[in-house]
Amino acid sequence: MFYWLLRWVLVGPVLKAVYRPSVEGAENVPEIGPAILASNHLSYADWLFMPVTLQRRVTFVAKAEYFTGKGLKGWLQRSFFTGSGQVPIDRSGAGAAEGAMLSAKKVLGAGGLFGIYPEGTRSHDGRLYRGRTGVARLALEMKVPVIPVAVVGTDVVAPPGKKLGKLISPRVRFGKPLDFSRYEGMEGDRYILRSVTDEVMYEIMRLSGQEYVDVYASRAKTLDKLSKSGPPPAEDTELKAS
Repeated sequence: MFYWLLRWVLVGPVLKAVYRPSVEGAENVPEIGPAILASNHLSYADWLFMPVTLQRRVTFVAKAEYFTGKGLKGWLQRSFFTGSGQVPIDRSGAGAAEGAMLSAKKVLGAGGLFGIYPEGTRSHDGRLYRGRTGVARLALEMKVPVIPVAVVGTDVVAPPGKKLGKLISPRVRFGKPLDFSRYEGMEGDRYILRSVTDEVMYEIMRLSGQEYVDVYASRAKTLDKLSKSGPPPAEDTELKAS
């Protein structure tokens, strides 16, 4: 109930009235049944604008800590994340990555829409980075279609490192569902997983118009920070060399 209250009364109408997001290809999202929505990731606002353009609920995973807080603050935090379509990462006998997969499988197994960011983290410079193969594993193991999604302009609305940016109208584009049933039973083949993931990322690139970089976003961020920090002082270099 709280999800639909946020969607139709509290958050959704405000986002639509202030930012007027546009949507293309919403008809590509099935009215019923499970599917994966694989999106680019430019801003923390992505998970707000993408679901608000659809009639169905979209579920993402969030850190389990958001659901275990105590007191009034914990209750408010838990209520918000649960109500806004987030589910905790299921870490029963698994690490964060496997826990996210378990949570995703529960959503898809119940016939829901599951939202995922294959890049694994936000792009720090607006480019599209190499996808991680979790999206492929999920699609093959659960036998569900993947719908590529491009969210454009959210990095201007809410730039990385800032709470607010410029008042523009973001665009959300949904591509045609990708069917990977030809790879049934091959979810353990890492070459197949990479091939499927690359196909998904190509469609996201085509929809978003972003420049593609065949490097993981997390590594690109680290390299960018190192390049900006400059080389170490001469004495440090000499010490390390010795």
